[in-house]
Amino acid sequence: MTRIGMIVPSSNTTLEPATRRLLAERSDVDVLCTRIPVRAITRDGTGASFDVETMVSAAELLADAEVDCVVWNGTAGSWLGADHDRRIASAITDRTGLPATTSTLAILQACHDFGVTELACASPYTADVAEAIVAEYAGHGITITGRSEWCLSDNRAFAAPGAAEVAELLRSAAKPGAHAVGLICTNVDGAAVAADVERELGVPVIDSIAATLWWALETAGAPSRINGAGALLDQADLRHRASRIVAELRVRTGCDRTTLRVDDPLRGLHVDLCAAESRADGVRSIQHDPSLDQRGLETVRWLDEHRRVLVQPAFTEPPFPPQALREVYGVSAQVLGPVERGGEVVAWLSAHSIGERAWTESDVDAMNAARDAVAALLDR
Repeated sequence: MTRIGMIVPSSNTTLEPATRRLLAERSDVDVLCTRIPVRAITRDGTGASFDVETMVSAAELLADAEVDCVVWNGTAGSWLGADHDRRIASAITDRTGLPATTSTLAILQACHDFGVTELACASPYTADVAEAIVAEYAGHGITITGRSEWCLSDNRAFAAPGAAEVAELLRSAAKPGAHAVGLICTNVDGAAVAADVERELGVPVIDSIAATLWWALETAGAPSRINGAGALLDQADLRHRASRIVAELRVRTGCDRTTLRVDDPLRGLHVDLCAAESRADGVRSIQHDPSLDQRGLETVRWLDEHRRVLVQPAFTEPPFPPQALREVYGVSAQVLGPVERGGEVVAWLSAHSIGERAWTESDVDAMNAARDAVAALLDR
């Protein structure tokens, strides 16, 4: 049994029932909660106790129950700063010996693993708090492309609107070009409407309650995938590990960009969008570009036929990559590695070079190691 210890805002009436609902089929996980004073959300900090010592004292009570990790289930770090939350997590670990994290750190991790650099932001907060969130997320490479807020400060009032109003809050925030919609508050149940809103908008919903649960499970070392509650809980476990695989592949090959594309209908993943990407500084992202029919590409048909690594020091002979890869993204050389499952190519890795280059045996070895790692990941 995995026990997750959660520090909860005292006036929050949403996150506990929502978390229990998300864990309804998980008999291997239990959640234990304690509360700290939070009655209002304001920029001047009145109405809430977000200081480190209050958090540590609450964590010590959870440690008495022998929990496997402690999570501050509140989003104050989104306007107070992620460094504030890192100090909380570090202090909890120093005092209790337990791994610790927070909702804001979970949201930022989810944005990283989903490749989100343009985020629509929905919240119940007042405009000045929302503006502070915009500034904080910009410091993490995340541009807030659209906003919608209820302009409330009483924390109890955040829980009052129903599912239809929450869905409308998310819709109102969404703007063309956003990679995801974030619901920044753990007293608004975005998890209940995430899957429906995603189908309508075509982008993931990063709900604070769901993100906190996902990252708490990861922090505790427990399986973190939960089906049927939206893309985050369905995909984040795979994307998180895939991000590490492509990052290591880029380091080992010294190339400019690495990507992973996966077909997994049960998770809602399709090869026309990258499941993971790693880029050198200044290299343009390809992760959210759905313009090409990937299965129809000459290079992908080659992978499907030959089932081995394709090495292309230059694009002087077939199979040729798409023109957009060369002209829009500036790729001049690549290595592609197919991943099979059940006799089918269900995924492939790409290593891109902006300049022509002679790929080495060690580069191919790195690609094969990444292929093995992805195959193991897909079999989890």
